[in-house]
Amino acid sequence: MEHWRNAAPVGLLLLLGLLHTTLGGLPCALRQYDSGSVCVCNVTYCDTLEFAEPSEVGNFLLVSSSRGGLRFAQTNGSFSSRSANSSSSGSSRRTADVTITLDPLKRFQTVEGFGGAFTGAVSHNLARLPEALRDSVYRAYYSRSEGIGYRFIRVPIGGCDFDLAPWAYNEQPVNDAGLSNFTRLDERDVQKVAQIKRLALVTGNDDIRLVGSAWSPPRWMKTNNDWTGASRLKPEYYRAWADYHVRYLELMRTAGLPFWAITTGNEPLNGVIGFLFIHFMSLGWTAPDQGHWVGQYLGPAMKASPAAADVKLFGGDDQRYTFPWWFQLMDHGHPNATSYLDGMAVHWYWDGVAPAALLDEAAARYPGKWIFNTEASLGDKPLQQHRPILGSWERAESYVLYVLQDLQHSVHGWIDWNLALDERGGPNYADNYVESAVIVNATSLAEIYKQPIFYGLGHFSRFILPGSVRLHVSSSSSDVVVVAFERKDQRTVLVFYNRANQQLTVRVEDKRYGSVRVRLPAKSVHTLLYL
Repeated sequence: MEHWRNAAPVGLLLLLGLLHTTLGGLPCALRQYDSGSVCVCNVTYCDTLEFAEPSEVGNFLLVSSSRGGLRFAQTNGSFSSRSANSSSSGSSRRTADVTITLDPLKRFQTVEGFGGAFTGAVSHNLARLPEALRDSVYRAYYSRSEGIGYRFIRVPIGGCDFDLAPWAYNEQPVNDAGLSNFTRLDERDVQKVAQIKRLALVTGNDDIRLVGSAWSPPRWMKTNNDWTGASRLKPEYYRAWADYHVRYLELMRTAGLPFWAITTGNEPLNGVIGFLFIHFMSLGWTAPDQGHWVGQYLGPAMKASPAAADVKLFGGDDQRYTFPWWFQLMDHGHPNATSYLDGMAVHWYWDGVAPAALLDEAAARYPGKWIFNTEASLGDKPLQQHRPILGSWERAESYVLYVLQDLQHSVHGWIDWNLALDERGGPNYADNYVESAVIVNATSLAEIYKQPIFYGLGHFSRFILPGSVRLHVSSSSSDVVVVAFERKDQRTVLVFYNRANQQLTVRVEDKRYGSVRVRLPAKSVHTLLYL
């Protein structure tokens, strides 16, 4: 078997103070493709992320991944006890150093965790795998002792584009406002329930939180009587669509999967302007109409149901350019609309044309409400390859930089799109194929491939634990992007990325403990954890 040992090569990392490299868990079985390297898992072997957390003040763990092939490489050491401003040989600031400076007294948002989506395509792909390999996928994502410690699972309410076909509950009989045929879970959801319960069992994770989003109601509720295209919800079915959400939450709770939150619906602008180029399930909303529906129907219906009263409600669930005006206009539709919202959900697909300051503006306008990124993937744009690219570090870099940006700008939680797709990036009835952090070999069903994206996300999700508070941190160079947190266990976490095409030396300064110098490979992401 091809194993690549994750010990740091001599000269790759240089840290002042006590230092030694360790092998944490099972190493990556690295396989090279034209576009880069993946880590291969099969029924007998899958790499893990295991480590000993620093237990003495000033000691640290550095975990590193890189374009050159590092995957969660581990180095232990300790901060220099000299002052960060000392001019003594060995600890003085050098002109060529990039300096990262932490100010633990300036504190910002609290992070709730990270996760991915359990779509119909994910359920289908996992169901085809041998049980041992399927369990390895579960542990890789959701184990807090050997995986990357995900907390959230986004689940479509009914169908979405990543399904074998579009579908919804109560498609028949039509014009049935009482939802007489929505009395039990669809077999596709029955399978998801069994899979998610198995996931919780094999990972030992008792803190998994489910977030639901609906793409479309049954067609008879819509003005165009179709799954996609320009549409609105018929006013006579506003109450039925609210009852539909509550009915789903009740049935899932009865099945043993209570939900933590739902959203007001996936990407409402797809049915208003997006239908010109989006051809999968959608429901169009204007913000005032959605505000009327939330304030008059959905919010009260949830509060009146024992199964839904404690379920959080997130508004928006669309692109960053909708922030914060969408929520202001919701209150124009009903004065109490946003009072029912616990948070605001955002997707990343147009982050490149919408400034991150919009998130800060929304956070300032609606204090006390969470902001979650609830969907992200690559391969959706016209000039991108509409499929997974095995081993692509460039796609991992996009993820790392945008997660860093979101965390720097008021985001409390971050949920990726599909947990596992096939080599084509599906299945998907709308041919809307995209990338995923884990790829299933749907031909042999004997292997899965952990993409560089998986490791990029793990540098955040495994170490920035729920309840972590963001701290102020700065970098002296735009080539090194950084975010910092203090965890509830008082340990500090820094995640930083060297975006340069060359090795850089970084000096991390924390006035509480001193400093440490790290030599970073080109195109590499690092997590520094210390007490």
